[in-house]
Amino acid sequence: MQHTHPTLPPHIGLGLPVDDPALLLGWARRADALPFSTLGLLDRLVYDNPEPLITLATLAGATSRIRLQTEVLIAPVHNTALLAKQTATLDRLSGGRFTLGIGVGGRADDCLAAGIDLHRRGRRLDEQMTLLRRTWQGEPYARDVGPIGPRPATPGGPKVLFGGFAPAALERVGRFGDGFLGAALPAAHMSGLFRRAEAVWEKYDRPGRPRLVAQASVALGPDGTVERARRNLRDYYAFTGRAEYMTKGLLTTAREIRAAVGAFRDIGADEVVLYCWAPDPDQVDRLADAVF
Repeated sequence: MQHTHPTLPPHIGLGLPVDDPALLLGWARRADALPFSTLGLLDRLVYDNPEPLITLATLAGATSRIRLQTEVLIAPVHNTALLAKQTATLDRLSGGRFTLGIGVGGRADDCLAAGIDLHRRGRRLDEQMTLLRRTWQGEPYARDVGPIGPRPATPGGPKVLFGGFAPAALERVGRFGDGFLGAALPAAHMSGLFRRAEAVWEKYDRPGRPRLVAQASVALGPDGTVERARRNLRDYYAFTGRAEYMTKGLLTTAREIRAAVGAFRDIGADEVVLYCWAPDPDQVDRLADAVF
């Protein structure tokens, strides 16, 4: 597939901080009043973060324009029938503003808590996607099981973006998805994943092109805000053994953020989600001043 750059600057979304859920309504209202395109929220089970579908449903009621996106929901730890109902409900209540970013996750403790096999989570996600698509279409959930409503506002169900780095994650973009969500990599490394997502899209003879979304970790503000963001990043990525590397990638000036957005635009990103790692709501206005 010949890569074509988007003709317009990428949309800019905000990834919400997770360390003080009580502040998120304020974050959402501020972002909704500015040109930001999306509110993103991460998912973990064994971690001190708000549950993303409940939280995004609350934020849907506090906003009128901005899209709501999981980045990414760890689908295998969720009950599939309930997940189908929750995602359809969220899409319906938000007027079709919901995007389901989805992935397998990689934390053994999340799988233990959910009672699923860590080593089967990829196969489980494939099975879940078949069931989710069937349910969103209004078809019976399974043999001897009727349809599970409500019907989503978006025909066929919410848009689905797959996150991850493994070949299987990219393969799912072509098999089940509407696009690819790339996290925690600079544009020079993300470019290869974007091109692989496009190649898989072509392999499955899908029409049009996949939606390509990039993430960048950011913190704009006083030293205390930036330092809290670094602490939160270290804590979140501690399990990977690459926490220091991830922390060094934090963008902390308007110039760095603008340069990153431009670099992602040049590799074909349709949207760049600026992931905020400190709860200071004033970052919303600082980031708007930096990128709009």
